Amino acid sequence: MIKNYIGGQWTASQGTNSFAVVNPATTEELAQCPMGTAADVDAAVAAAQAAFPAWRQTPVNDRVQYLFRLKQLLEEHAEELARCITTEHGKTLVEARGSVRRGIQMVETACGMPTLMMGDILEDIAAGIDSQAVRRPMGVFAGIAPFNFPAMVPMWFWPFAIAAGNTFVLKPSERVPLTQMKIFELLAKTGLPDGVINMVHGGKEVVDALCTHPEIQGVSFVGSTPVAKHVYTTAAAAGKRVQALGGAKNFMVVLPDAVMDKAASTALESIIGCAGERCLAGSVVLSVGDETYDVIKDRICEEARSIRVGDGLSPDVDMGPVISQASKDRILGLIERALEEGAELLVDGRDTGDLPGYFLKPTVLGNITPEMEISREEVFGPVVLLAKADSLDHSIAWLNDSPYANTATLFTTNGAAARQFSYEAAPAMLGINIGVPAPMAFFSFGGAKDSFFGDVKAHGRAGVEFFTQEVVTIQRWIKDSSIW
Repeated sequence: MIKNYIGGQWTASQGTNSFAVVNPATTEELAQCPMGTAADVDAAVAAAQAAFPAWRQTPVNDRVQYLFRLKQLLEEHAEELARCITTEHGKTLVEARGSVRRGIQMVETACGMPTLMMGDILEDIAAGIDSQAVRRPMGVFAGIAPFNFPAMVPMWFWPFAIAAGNTFVLKPSERVPLTQMKIFELLAKTGLPDGVINMVHGGKEVVDALCTHPEIQGVSFVGSTPVAKHVYTTAAAAGKRVQALGGAKNFMVVLPDAVMDKAASTALESIIGCAGERCLAGSVVLSVGDETYDVIKDRICEEARSIRVGDGLSPDVDMGPVISQASKDRILGLIERALEEGAELLVDGRDTGDLPGYFLKPTVLGNITPEMEISREEVFGPVVLLAKADSLDHSIAWLNDSPYANTATLFTTNGAAARQFSYEAAPAMLGINIGVPAPMAFFSFGGAKDSFFGDVKAHGRAGVEFFTQEVVTIQRWIKDSSIW
């Protein structure tokens, strides 16, 4: 049975139930993850709260030294972590390596905390009165992570939180806890003081306990929109800061002047990479004009048929499985209802032969319209949706009508079109000829509308703002002439 990590010790959960961690490529059971309790959360928060005073008083230059050590350990164990990700999640080894690299970049950026959390000062805001603003750690924070990026997403949060002087409690996804177990083993080797970072495994009971615990100052979350709304409303009602990143429906617009070969291959990779299980995955490809639609359709279909599906540990595989049978069934249901609503089946990826895991091949559906369920709902699977648009204006109106606003991409060689798209599109993360417009660690990450709930986004300078309180001091010193 997997254990929690509390106060620097591996500790058995107080929960009596468990969740089977399964390799989605083989259906082999890898471990049992405990379904923790509110008592587990209490113990982790108590350890974090006890560690906070001394950690806060540790100079920021000293705090980041532990992250420098961790960065080196992560580099040394990057391949081991990538193989663990592929085994418990299913994505290809190439994709897993890329996600580990992104996680390391988060640690690297957090190492710059001495600069990132610097304050401001202004002399003589009035005669003889000065004002200064500093960023101050707040206490215990919590993070609730999804299954799709076992290493990277948790590191959007806790490196910034602890570098800023806070302590942290992480709940990884019960589907993919093994990668974080390895990362916490590396953290222990850095000499990080006990209680600065803790980990509790579980499901809804642990999530709700984190959202309502009186000593937790803020909660970070990534997952589906319904759960993001629950986390936001629950934690905000309990008086906490919240950054809850939800679902997405990401549109990709292709103009007639685009470089068609590159647009088609980039769009397909965006949609089927990581088997479509990423919040920045493309979904609906809006081609402007009949000719553009036909060219993109032919090229995407040709490439989609050539995608090799199988165990992500195999070097000759392009795409791995989805996470579970339930996920596969949900995707198959969306495809079936789309066909009933009039979508054209261009490439059928539903038959995967005798592959033992939760596999789907890329499916391409044409003649998608805004009214179809599959054009509105997040698929989170390898399904390409092709649609026609009359113009760039029509495309922007279509994507802006979505309740989600995570990302959108425009393929073009026209600068004026790119500027219009960047100016008018509603999503908060935009790409121009970029399939997955994921901001680097030193920029902030987060969508808009139903893709994000909160006020301050993840990592970069926004992450520093979320994990600190700005304190302004206004001071006047009166000279005592009798002394000097």
